[in-house]
Amino acid sequence: PWTGGLAGWKDRIAERDATVVARLRDAGAIVLCTLNMHEGALGATTDNPTCGRAANPLDPGRTPGGSSGGSGGAVAAGFVEASLGTDTMGSVRIPAAYCGVMGLKPTLDAVPGDGLVYLSPAFDTIGPIARDATLLGAMHAAMRDPLARRETRLPALNGLRVGVPRQISEVDTEDAVLAAFSRACLVFETHGAVLVDIDLAGWSPGSARRGGLLVVEAEAAVELAALRDVPDGMSKALRDLLQYGAGLTSARLVEAWARVRRAKTAARRALCAVDVIAMPTAPQRAFAHDTAVPDNQADFTALANLAGLPAISLPVAAASGLPAGVQLVGPDWSEIALARLGDAVAADLAQS
Repeated sequence: PWTGGLAGWKDRIAERDATVVARLRDAGAIVLCTLNMHEGALGATTDNPTCGRAANPLDPGRTPGGSSGGSGGAVAAGFVEASLGTDTMGSVRIPAAYCGVMGLKPTLDAVPGDGLVYLSPAFDTIGPIARDATLLGAMHAAMRDPLARRETRLPALNGLRVGVPRQISEVDTEDAVLAAFSRACLVFETHGAVLVDIDLAGWSPGSARRGGLLVVEAEAAVELAALRDVPDGMSKALRDLLQYGAGLTSARLVEAWARVRRAKTAARRALCAVDVIAMPTAPQRAFAHDTAVPDNQADFTALANLAGLPAISLPVAAASGLPAGVQLVGPDWSEIALARLGDAVAADLAQS
């Protein structure tokens, strides 16, 4: 099945493997199934009106996140060792954080996108989810394009310069998440990393995320145009979002792209002074399905997408049992190095 989580494509069957799937098979992976996702990938709860509501294995009454919520949930439940998701503004890393597993968002265009039901060609990236950082790195190495096989090396943790943006304080973040992030920073320091307070001048997390979302909605209106006017092809909520995107004026899109460029410039300039940027993955932990969806879910994750940079989300033990996530954003082509850093601290981050 090749549905994109959309009712209009519920009976569509893929004629061949996507390149990333074929490369994983060639590397020895056993491909079992497709998994649930948020409808059209435009959202982060995976409460899908056609495919059903995906449960978080840590607490079935809570969301696994999204848009790749089935992918995060299946790994957390132990159904599979690893899964694939797509990350537009955090859709691999948010479910990884909510489900207490690891997720890797590659450098833009490092991984081939054929077979992907695109939401936003400007930002979409296919990435792996697993419980083991070494496996994330191995999967990326198998999937990446030959032209993207260059690797940016990072220092070992001892001496690694970790930038902590002052803009974290601008986001309404759950106390337990901030406490988990502080503990993660202490773990980095214990391993010899040097924490550096940085100012990502030009990046306002909420404003940048909203600008990116406008671009996504406009591109999605084009990518999913074939289904937009099909009766019962999608939910009214998604159709309304796409109609909104189709109606955006050029002036609003120009201004939205300006926010994207400012965020991109801020992140890339910061990585000239530090080796990685550290932030919480999401401002909150997994929340109950029947509660209001927080607008700021992607305030932290969107930065890597807007900048085209790789990022890894790692689980951190937090109060009340539910984990939080910490993400490291690195320079272009540093996916394997980020996975190594994740492997070095994973055990310490998991301790409560």
